[in-house]
Amino acid sequence: MPFTVAELENAAQAAIDFHFKKGKIVKQTIQDRPLFDKLMGKEKSFPGALENMTVRVKGIYTTDIQGFEHDDDVSYGNPANIKTAVYPWKLVHWGIKVTKHELLKNGISISPGEQSTTAHEGEMIRLANLLDDKVEDMQEGGERGMNNMFWEDGSQDAKEVPGLTSFVLDDPTSAVTVGGIDQVANDWWRNRAALALTATTAADQNVVQTLQREFRQLRRFGGRPDVLLAGSDFMDWFEQELRAKGNYTLDGWANKGSIDASVADIAFKGKPIMYDPTLDDMSKSKYLYALDSRHIYPMAIEGESMQDHKPARPAEKYVMYRAKTWVGGLVCDQRNCHGVYSIA
Repeated sequence: MPFTVAELENAAQAAIDFHFKKGKIVKQTIQDRPLFDKLMGKEKSFPGALENMTVRVKGIYTTDIQGFEHDDDVSYGNPANIKTAVYPWKLVHWGIKVTKHELLKNGISISPGEQSTTAHEGEMIRLANLLDDKVEDMQEGGERGMNNMFWEDGSQDAKEVPGLTSFVLDDPTSAVTVGGIDQVANDWWRNRAALALTATTAADQNVVQTLQREFRQLRRFGGRPDVLLAGSDFMDWFEQELRAKGNYTLDGWANKGSIDASVADIAFKGKPIMYDPTLDDMSKSKYLYALDSRHIYPMAIEGESMQDHKPARPAEKYVMYRAKTWVGGLVCDQRNCHGVYSIA
């Protein structure tokens, strides 16, 4: 017996719920997305705004102490140093469709009526397989797109959210505004950066020593870098510097008949350096980003984060649609606690 339209829609929703809640993925080109995972875990909400999200920031102080004796005149400051960082919010969509034609090509028929029917086992298996592929593609495609968007600077598409590289800049002294604030005139509104670090002699420990100095500066104004994301070439070199001054084992070369020549997962200041494959995809395999996750986070309009949509079939098309939307933006409320580093 053929499926009714309602049964088909219920099957599609069940497949979506299964994939998005249980994460069934067995494909061959799935990459880790540590930035996406960290950011979505920090997502906040806001009630909506006309065009932009705003945060108030301050980096200059007017009030100072003044010594006095007897009836000396004293002065009073009139602080007016608050600035407003402005970030856009955008509407993001991804979805799938199933046509009557492709259902029939897969041996699946749809009843024009609403009376409940019972499809035979073969049809149910074919429908499950067809929906499994489409829904898995919807989940993976949506997460890939969101991850790429969170990394990019917004220049790729004016309708997408400017991501991490729109406010953690390779050149934080350049004549640009970030979040609407002039970073040249406000040196406190800059991220840290040290690019093209010399990486020729591992024993010199140049990268390790640079990071040692930089972390003091990242912590100078209360920063606590806790997310370290690197490309493959940066990690390769970092491991070489560790090997140049370290040992394979504590017990010498002969240890129970075998030697593990690998380097353990690397960390700095107790925080793991995580490989983010997206940096390789962006031709930034030699980069490392040190971030304080308290000060970078997505904000979504209330009720608009990963919202399900079931658009009605238009009268002129024999198509069923399913979609998700995310409406929000990415906010950075302090820049001097983040850094970007690269090797030459």
